[in-house]
Amino acid sequence: MDISHRKVKKQIQFVDAQGKPLANKQVKIQQTKHDFLFGCGAFDFIPYVKDGDDFHKQMTESWLEIFNYGTLPFYWGQFETEEGKPNTDTLMKTAQYLKSKNVTVKGHPLCWHTACANWLLKYDNKTIMQKQLERIDREVKGFKGVIDMWDVINEVVIMPIFDKYDNAITRLCQEKGRVKLVKEVFDRAHQDNPGATLLINDFNTSTNYEILIDGCLNAGVPISAIGIQSHQHQGYWGREKLEEVLARYEHFGLPIHFTENTLISGDIMPAHIVDLNDWQIEEWPSTPEGEERQAREIEEMYRILFSHPLVQAITTWDFHDGAWLKAPSGFIRSDNSLKPSYHMLKKLIREEWWTDVTVTTDSSGCAEVEAFKGEYKLITDGKEVDAKLIDKEKLTMTL
Repeated sequence: MDISHRKVKKQIQFVDAQGKPLANKQVKIQQTKHDFLFGCGAFDFIPYVKDGDDFHKQMTESWLEIFNYGTLPFYWGQFETEEGKPNTDTLMKTAQYLKSKNVTVKGHPLCWHTACANWLLKYDNKTIMQKQLERIDREVKGFKGVIDMWDVINEVVIMPIFDKYDNAITRLCQEKGRVKLVKEVFDRAHQDNPGATLLINDFNTSTNYEILIDGCLNAGVPISAIGIQSHQHQGYWGREKLEEVLARYEHFGLPIHFTENTLISGDIMPAHIVDLNDWQIEEWPSTPEGEERQAREIEEMYRILFSHPLVQAITTWDFHDGAWLKAPSGFIRSDNSLKPSYHMLKKLIREEWWTDVTVTTDSSGCAEVEAFKGEYKLITDGKEVDAKLIDKEKLTMTL
């Protein structure tokens, strides 16, 4: 598979503090972060930042060895269980910690019918909408510079027909319609942080989602990227479905993020289950055979997605087994031991798709570098400088 678009070839000139070329010098080109967003749910950082216990310390250290992109939970019903008392401090400290580790952070989500705040139901729709927009103001402005990427609205395709329980956002969507609601929340988020990356996100990959996106774009909704959920509790999609989904969404010309990916390392959930949340069992163990299968499937999926020029991010939803629905869907087991999928993905991201080379400058201090797009340290004679190798323009670095 062609991944040449993930690399950059460029000429770098190295000079000293006086601007004199550093001729015939060996320079180490050491990657520190991918431009591509290799992500995972970062929920486990919340208890670690709060309590600093050894179990979560080990877990988060393993997480940081692979990933450069984390999703934090902003479910309204959990983030603000009591009106006017949001859990801002905890999420801010966690996001700041992740940023200090050079991790890009996304907030998930700003608007969603599921996990919505129950206290909203006492208000009429006009007031609910006002409070929804005020929530967006508070989070997007308040976290600006720490979190500049948001799933603005989640699972809109089902939103107005969701009937499992009454909630304020389904009421709004029924009144306004999908496109109008999407536009209002996106416009407010964009107004609050014009430089933010704003996603629409859905598990429904059918034509209904395409129609929704088309309607939103025609209405001028400032969608930065299309989010596609890929919870595969009922079995791996496979190459054919992956390529079919990519082919249907690439025509929008927008970046594509696989926002919530899970692949099982135990028994597969029965095919007759419509809502994954309906599969409730006492135990869901990982098995040796399942773990080998999971590693193979994840590798194929990542290779396919990494080779597609519009895919900018892949986020695995569960880092450890049992995080959601007791599913064995993590890269590590419940006791923090590493699964084959962990070793496979680390080798892929940090070795095969990673640049760590030494080049020698010519008489004018120049060297041509071919590297995966991302952030680097350039090192020679005990001196180092940070650089971004993203585009093809010639770069001059002082060492």
